[in-house]
Amino acid sequence: MCVAKVFLQGQTILIDKPKYWSSFQALKKVRFGIQRQFGISKLKLGHAGTLDPLATGLLVLCSGKMTKNIDAIQKQKKQYTGTFVLGATTPSYDLETEFDATFPTAHISEGHIRHLAGNMIGEISQQPPIYSAIKKKGKRLYEFARAKQDVEISLRKVQIYEFDITKIDMPQVHFRVLCSKGTYIRSLANDFGKGLQSGAYLHELRRTKVGNYSVEDALKPDDFLNVLNQNLNSI
Repeated sequence: MCVAKVFLQGQTILIDKPKYWSSFQALKKVRFGIQRQFGISKLKLGHAGTLDPLATGLLVLCSGKMTKNIDAIQKQKKQYTGTFVLGATTPSYDLETEFDATFPTAHISEGHIRHLAGNMIGEISQQPPIYSAIKKKGKRLYEFARAKQDVEISLRKVQIYEFDITKIDMPQVHFRVLCSKGTYIRSLANDFGKGLQSGAYLHELRRTKVGNYSVEDALKPDDFLNVLNQNLNSI
């Protein structure tokens, strides 16, 4: 079977999304590259779960008939590593927006941090960030935020399976989280700050696993297309 038919009939592609790229930009880059290299006019390609532009890491793309597996892949556990910064908050819960408040951190000990992480394992209720793509009354939440309009955001139940604090370098707290579909790590950062009677925002985030898929097996969009081109030229 020729390489083009492999993608047309169905393939899973693991991409390491660069920082500042949207998930759609990464998907569009890969789709356009495949179409151009093989002269394909149309390629069905979808992704199993978005990443925020400021996040990096594993983006699972599915082509052709493999797009039928997207829902099943999205339901699998996801692993993230990253950094919270204590002592401040932003409306988006990350660095997409400016700081809106600062808080004391002198009362926070390493023991407090590790104890709180342990208490957040299990089923928890989260309020998604208003700067998110969730729809409400036919609009994305971020549209309400940018228009400075108040909107009620429903809590959602999510599962935290593992929550490890890997390093503490105040005010930075490095972590690893294994969680269910629908978990907002930005909201986890915001709740973490509240739990310490302070504030916190998400400084860095990287998705490292989706089910059995690992970012170690993924390539940056440009690297994927370069490898594809090299393999094509060797045929």
